[in-house]
Amino acid sequence: MKNSNKNQKQSNSSKDKNLEQFREEGKDKKMTTNQGVKVNDTNNSLKAGERGGTLLEDFILREKITHFDHERIPERIVHARGSGAHGYFELYESQEKYTKAGIFTDTKRKTPVFVRFSTVAGNKGSADLARDVRGFSTKFYTEEGVFDLVGNNMPIFFIQDAMKFPDLIHAVKPEPDRDIPQAASAHDTFYDFVSLTTETLHNHIWVMSDRAIPRSYRMMEGFGIHTFRLINKEGKSHFVKFHWKPLLGVHSVTWDEAVKIHGADTDFHRRDLWDAIEAGHYPEWELGFQIVPEEDEHKFDFDLLDPTKLIPEEMVPVQRIGKMTLNRNPDNFFAETEQVAFHPGHLVPGLDFTNDPLLQGRLFSYTDTQLSRLGSPNFHEIPINRPVNEVHNNQRDAHMRMTVNKGKTAYFPNSIGGGCPHLAKMAEGGFTSYEERIDAKKVRERSESFSDHFSQPALFYRSLKEWEKNHIVDAYTFEIGKCTYDHVKKRMLYVIAEIDKDLAKKVGKGLGMEIPKEIEEPVNQAIGADADVKKHQPGKKKNYLEKSDSLSQTHLKSDSIVSRKIAILVGDGFDGEATMNMKKGLEEKGAMPKIIATHGGTVKCDKNKDHKVDAAILTTESVLFDAFYVPGGEKSVKALLDEPKAKKFINEALKHCKAIAVEKEGEQLLDETYGKDFKNDACVFINKKVADFAHGIAQHRNWEREEKAKKIPA
Repeated sequence: MKNSNKNQKQSNSSKDKNLEQFREEGKDKKMTTNQGVKVNDTNNSLKAGERGGTLLEDFILREKITHFDHERIPERIVHARGSGAHGYFELYESQEKYTKAGIFTDTKRKTPVFVRFSTVAGNKGSADLARDVRGFSTKFYTEEGVFDLVGNNMPIFFIQDAMKFPDLIHAVKPEPDRDIPQAASAHDTFYDFVSLTTETLHNHIWVMSDRAIPRSYRMMEGFGIHTFRLINKEGKSHFVKFHWKPLLGVHSVTWDEAVKIHGADTDFHRRDLWDAIEAGHYPEWELGFQIVPEEDEHKFDFDLLDPTKLIPEEMVPVQRIGKMTLNRNPDNFFAETEQVAFHPGHLVPGLDFTNDPLLQGRLFSYTDTQLSRLGSPNFHEIPINRPVNEVHNNQRDAHMRMTVNKGKTAYFPNSIGGGCPHLAKMAEGGFTSYEERIDAKKVRERSESFSDHFSQPALFYRSLKEWEKNHIVDAYTFEIGKCTYDHVKKRMLYVIAEIDKDLAKKVGKGLGMEIPKEIEEPVNQAIGADADVKKHQPGKKKNYLEKSDSLSQTHLKSDSIVSRKIAILVGDGFDGEATMNMKKGLEEKGAMPKIIATHGGTVKCDKNKDHKVDAAILTTESVLFDAFYVPGGEKSVKALLDEPKAKKFINEALKHCKAIAVEKEGEQLLDETYGKDFKNDACVFINKKVADFAHGIAQHRNWEREEKAKKIPA
């Protein structure tokens, strides 16, 4: 033991020495562009005024993002791991008072869509259940052209200005000296960045919540993140935030399950989406608008243009205006899911941008990324990216050109070609940008209204149920506990305490650390001794809303058990009649019950009839199912009791707070496991009706059980 401690001290000493050497070598180095020009601000893009549009002349922004966009080929740098599906969108009621966009005014349309879900940080070969933001991007093939709603399953983003995007992703990606960890944020470089860049804290606390480990793509919300504009026929503008609300509710898995699913099925989310669509259980979301009149732009205690802020639904309700249904899997993963190219700049008349500095940078970055990844400016000609309406312009040639253009003219104006193609007037559907007045100095600054970094993460934490808060404590403790530098851990505890003192105390207890009274490593040591430290200081926390129920996953509830996977645990001699009644009853409610037997092939019921086995118990895992049913049958139950993994299934289901139903002799499986202590649990059903069991499954989990279930071994 003494040698172990000695070796650890030597290792830490060597690491600290290397760190000091690295700092010493870098102390006199000034940041420059790739052309050697010294840079005095790499946090803010050049804008027309603090809240104005980002300027194309910002060569520092363009160089930084261009280099970042081209760092990996051919997979996406972010959102590399994804799944997609085809479907359609239908409008409930015309929104013509807000927009002239046909997709939101014509209720007779059935607009085709393609949706791609994804994780952000991992590579294409990473596992589905990483703790991460999930991409939620929708391509609408409208009659006026393509509209891409490029979003995530969280309503805000980590950073406020696109200039910081390469820094964010470099910090969360595997550390470059060793290329680990993969698809994980629990490491030093990420927490070093987060603790120094407090604008990240709001999105970060969402990632520490259960939103970062969803049960299914079909059971998570989607958000457009940015504030956009809707423009009506009269040219009047309204601000809008886009929301996708899943009709199956919002549900997650526990961290213990996520870790085990990694081993049991790395394609868990991909398989879930594919299987549900193949079974005819089409996922559905309602599209919602949060509308803010332009005259109300400054009425909030936060800035609408700040992508790290959401608008609480208690302040501006979400109006559900239509429904999206995904009803067809791709025919070819590469041709469709891999080659689909989204871009927040793909708009149609009736929609427009705001001066959100993150959005402004994305408008450049996405085209640049597609050029690198798909190799040509003709990526729009790949079938999955083609609009449904005809394309006419004077663009020609380039790598992989598919269109065979005829005629002599490829310029405008022209008389030889009769002036074709002609410009479209506004009345004919021509796109016109909103005439926003701009009168400002060119500055590389950030608006003071963006400086509040703590109010909304605090609101998020206050709004959660106790079990959700406990999961956040565990996530912070795990993630920060993986860091090896004490100064990074202390700085994280310090900023978490600015969000919520009780949260920081609980995390500190798990880490065995006290909350520091001040940050030991001053910010100016991290950003450069000559930097203006005041510019990097966040504003004071506000409490403009005590609680927002919509921020809890329990807000979106569903009584449906459609596509829920139920394991029916049996051995030879199981009660056939009871099992088939349960199976039929669950299937009628849309669930997907599977017979999991002590062996593969077929299994005999008590009537000596063969039943097809969906999986032998040794070839599957409990974490792949939402609920469990054990029918009676003395011989069957004895076979299950002789199979250790059957007991493991029950214990894990209890630990993960899932619904369990047993009948007759099946109760013995509870008696021989930790189930004997949970017979009065609200989601443990003994000799109950199908309807009772189905109601328990629809609750997703009985989180009230969680504290008591902690004694069950992992």
